[in-house]
Amino acid sequence: MTSSNQPGSTDRLDDDDYPAYTMGRAAEMIGATPGFLRAIGEAGLITPLRSEGGHRRYSKYQLRIAARARDLVGQGTAIEAACRIVILEDQLEEALRVNEQMRAERSDAP
Repeated sequence: MTSSNQPGSTDRLDDDDYPAYTMGRAAEMIGATPGFLRAIGEAGLITPLRSEGGHRRYSKYQLRIAARARDLVGQGTAIEAACRIVILEDQLEEALRVNEQMRAERSDAP
């Protein structure tokens, strides 16, 4: 039974932003090395949260971003360039989403 002030553990695991994965597990999940995760962190692509003991913890969302960078690096792109590409792709996706939302709001206006 779950207490009223503690969400169920499955609630957090369904959250894309919950830092559920250790560095070793995260690296394994995306087919990379812990060094790769450290490198993309240093490049500013992702910023893992830290556990109370100071260990890096990654969310599902961060792992999707890291996997995109890993794919680019696997195709021969330099890690810094891969990180920049992923950042720019995300910015473009967000701008397109906002643009579409604004168009929809204008078309709904009287």
